[in-house]
Amino acid sequence: MSHLFEKIFNYQLSSRLQETGVYALTSQERAWLKSMLEHPAAQEALQPETIDKLQECTIDEEMPNILDRLEQKAGSRETQVFQPWLPTIRELMRQHQSMTIQCRTKKGKLNDPQPGIPCKLEYSMVKREWYLYWYNSQTRSLLHTRLIHIVSLEAASVSQEDYDQQMHRAQKLLQAPRHEATVEVLPIFNPELTRILHAFSCFDKRVEYDEERRTYRIHLTFTFSESQFVLTKLRFLGKRVRVVEGDYLKHRMRETARKALALYQTDSEEDQTIHSEKEILERRD
Repeated sequence: MSHLFEKIFNYQLSSRLQETGVYALTSQERAWLKSMLEHPAAQEALQPETIDKLQECTIDEEMPNILDRLEQKAGSRETQVFQPWLPTIRELMRQHQSMTIQCRTKKGKLNDPQPGIPCKLEYSMVKREWYLYWYNSQTRSLLHTRLIHIVSLEAASVSQEDYDQQMHRAQKLLQAPRHEATVEVLPIFNPELTRILHAFSCFDKRVEYDEERRTYRIHLTFTFSESQFVLTKLRFLGKRVRVVEGDYLKHRMRETARKALALYQTDSEEDQTIHSEKEILERRD
């Protein structure tokens, strides 16, 4: 059976293929490639020249259609990962071109066309949507737009000097100040560390463990626009975690707790809470 894996483990063969730029495909890989090229979505996702080159790999092969043997059952509803605007935006970014973009708001209102420069494409693993960071040349601001809200997008001519100046301003806005906070996991909930880390998976983080106290601390780094999402995750985790560093998050979590208590506490408890808060303020003064 070793000869079946020779293509993978033979160093001389793999290095020679890498030098010549040749890819060795198995019959199963060619069958998958042929089925993929025949899918209607391939016409939108790939350029015609790319499709022609890939079809040359399967033109003389007689391969069974592997998709006929597959059947999907009880599949969950999936959102479309590929967006029709992706090739156009990527081409504008490669050619260093400006654009005229028209978008809709969340409520469906159609905005006027705006001049701008595409800066960055980003895919959100949480919302499973594509976003475009673009610099508005008219308002000199950096905007964050969902691709599904784009109505029209056309290339516009701009001099190289103007393009470089606007891109320089956009890069400054992209490098916005980042905020830091430290979240501590209560030791009793250490077995749920995987779940807690998954809640903060979309943020830059660093985890440290204190052996003496048996305590995990998660150091988060995020932008100000992402702070509301961090608060959502903290409220979701509830009593499992607490914020030990980060004045803004502490203030917002205290405000959340105060509003929650106001809904359920009695009049006597409310008077006692107000009296305790006054004492704390007097001590600070």
